[in-house]
Amino acid sequence: MTERVGAFAWLKAHSTVVRTAAVVVFFAFWEWAARDMSPLFMATPSAIGRAAWLITLNGELPRAFMDSMVPFAIGLAISIVGGITIGVLIAQFWLLEYLLDPFLNALYAIPRIALVPLIMLWAGLGVGGKVAILVSIAIFPVIINTYAGIRDVRGSMLEIGRAYCATEWQLFTKIVLPAAVPYVMAGVRLSVGLAIIGMVVAEFFTAINGLGGLIVAYANAFATAKLFVPIIVIGVLGVGLTELVMMLERRLSRWRVAERERF
Repeated sequence: MTERVGAFAWLKAHSTVVRTAAVVVFFAFWEWAARDMSPLFMATPSAIGRAAWLITLNGELPRAFMDSMVPFAIGLAISIVGGITIGVLIAQFWLLEYLLDPFLNALYAIPRIALVPLIMLWAGLGVGGKVAILVSIAIFPVIINTYAGIRDVRGSMLEIGRAYCATEWQLFTKIVLPAAVPYVMAGVRLSVGLAIIGMVVAEFFTAINGLGGLIVAYANAFATAKLFVPIIVIGVLGVGLTELVMMLERRLSRWRVAERERF
């Protein structure tokens, strides 16, 4: 029993090993399961690797990746900065909350696909249109989580700050913002995933280029092995950015990590 507990403790302390093993097992099973299937319907990881090498050498993949990253970076930055700003403002000023709340709820409820034709008419088919589509999808989790985090700050904490004669600015920067960091970063994590979805959707409906354009081109040509390459790149991009956001969250809220480890 003690050895089993020790093994679980070791696995918990070495999460990277567990995750790597899970990925290796997944791709090994995929290779085994897909080897007898028609390459038209399913490609093996080895075939996908060869296809990735070919389209990297001829420049297709790097060029598509860079075409996608420009609107993605701009749109994600606008979503994070704009979402945090709007969330803070509507949480701090009740009149602004009452004015914007109906519009935010309505826009959040409308399927973004329904707005794509209008966005294309207003912003065009280039980078501007892609950024607009991406922001319309990715900004709402940041707004909602920032608002919820600021409103969740306990009144007792604010009363303690006022008892020590803290100004409203000091209350906001020293108590409210640090307490809201976990909520904000959770919204950013959600926004990263939605931004990737928005990027691909935008490339499907506007100028068909980037990683989304590769998916459309390879799907139309029934090049299944090549089709999996941009899909896997998008997945790896999502995992990498999510891990980066989580690392940033741990640095910004070290007190929560220490508190969790204590208990």
